[in-house]
Amino acid sequence: MKSKSRGFTLIELMIVVAIIGILAAIAIPAYGTYMVRAQVAEGLTLAEGYKTVIWDYYSQHGVFPPSNQSAGAPSAASIQGSYVHSVNIAKGLITITFGNKANNSISGSTLLLSATSSADSLQWVCRGGTISSRYLPTSCT
Repeated sequence: MKSKSRGFTLIELMIVVAIIGILAAIAIPAYGTYMVRAQVAEGLTLAEGYKTVIWDYYSQHGVFPPSNQSAGAPSAASIQGSYVHSVNIAKGLITITFGNKANNSISGSTLLLSATSSADSLQWVCRGGTISSRYLPTSCT
């Protein structure tokens, strides 16, 4: 007796290809969103150091610094990263502008961090600015 070779039928292979296509259609956009969110996180990291600069100015003068220079920070255009074009300080508001190698969906957009003073500290609130809410970290509203 001759035995038949065992293997996958054409229909089984087509089902596997269809499943892989569906998974790819879901995964690729999710990965793109993840990459943009990582770029936004770079902006928050760059701004983190300037929160201390603003607190120092506020504790000495009782008001928020009107500009980067008065706060003792470098100019807005010189604070850059791979995805961040500038970080501007103005009256308790840190404005992060995205550019350079940033994804087209956030290039030119801004992310805002605003300070409010309480008894002995500053509280920071992350606001969206012009960035789409789907790219914002969970700490932002």
